[in-house]
This record gives sequence, C-alpha cells and structure tokens, in this order.
Amino acid sequence: MTTNRTTSVPTERVRLWRRPFRVIRENLRVYLIINAAAYGLALIGFSLGLLFPDLVAERAVGLEEDGTGELVRTLFETPPLFALVIFAVNVFGLAGLRIVLPSLIVPFAGLPLFGYWAVTTGVTIVPTSAPGWVLFIPHSLTLVIEFQAYVLLLLGAYLIGKGWLVPRSVGAANRRRGYLFGLRRLGLLALPALVLFVIGAVWEAYSLRYLVGPLGELLL
Repeated sequence: MTTNRTTSVPTERVRLWRRPFRVIRENLRVYLIINAAAYGLALIGFSLGLLFPDLVAERAVGLEEDGTGELVRTLFETPPLFALVIFAVNVFGLAGLRIVLPSLIVPFAGLPLFGYWAVTTGVTIVPTSAPGWVLFIPHSLTLVIEFQAYVLLLLGAYLIGKGWLVPRSVGAANRRRGYLFGLRRLGLLALPALVLFVIGAVWEAYSLRYLVGPLGELLL
C-alpha cells in the first residue's frame, strides 16, 4: 500500500522570489489581521477627518510649517525626481524609522507607531474641496499600494518580536536564535515591500502630474 505525504521544503531551498510568499502563507492569519488593522486605522482617521474638519485644517497647517507642502509643489513638475523623493521618504523616513528600527530595539514597537501614523494619515488625506476629491481618486490607489508594503514590514516586525520573546514558537532554541529567525523573515518580506514602494512612488508622482488635471476637466 502506498501513501501520499507532503514534505515541507525548507525556506532556504525555495527560489528567492518565492520565499516572501512562503513566509506570508506560513503566517496568513497574522498577515490578514495586520492588513485589516492597517487599512482600518486609516479609514478611522479618514472618518474622523470628515466628522471634524478642524483636524484636517490642523494637519494642513502642520504640513506647510514642516515644509512638506512646499516640497511637493517644488517637485510636482519633475515626476522622476518627485518619485525618487517619495520612495526615499517612504523607505527611510516611514518604514525604516517608524517600523523596522523601533522593532529591532523593542519587540513589536513598530506596530503601534505605525498605527498612530495610519490614523493621522487618514485625517490628512480627507479632501476639503471638489478638486481635492478628484485628487483623491488616483491617490487612493497610491495608499493601497504603499500600505501593502508597510503591512509586509509590519509582519516582519511581528515575527521578530515573536521569535525574540517566545523563541520556541518559531522553533528556536533561545532568544538570540529567535531574533535572528525573525530578522531573516523581515529581510525576505522587505524584497516585495521595496518593489511596492517603487511602484507606489512612480504611480503617485506621475498620476499627480498627468492624471489629476484631465480627471478634473472630466468630472468638474
């Protein structure tokens, strides 16, 4: 009599481009929960902005005071440079400083930091005029793409914390090995995250420059 058995293939033997998807499959429940939380918090912030317009006004003033508004207006006419700046801000300023670095120091620290940023971002993107709603059409796709990149890194941050605090849960003998286990998974998940950051930056820069105007003429 013959029996069919499925053998688990070690991650190291799987082709590099497939390894991140294997990590996601192995942690699918957590991945889905993080997705729901990330997009949900942004929607909560968006709802708060609709209910309390003063919050949106305060965020707009803050963006002008820190120079973000002026920077966007300066780079708007040069999409390649605009896309490069967007990519750098997303990767180093947001993903690096808000998710990865804190999680390397304190277990799971990047998750609440990102949660706060997601809510404030939801408030920030609330349109306050008819042209603003036109702008929101292509920008909503930007948010979907970039948030998915953040979700991948958040999953990696979770795996670092899990392996660090409960090494046996990832099959590690001690905390050091558990930490390294999570760090390797974060590295794998960073690969598709970087691809999404590139796509999101290019789409955001070029859609703002070339798509918003025609959409405005069509809809307004």
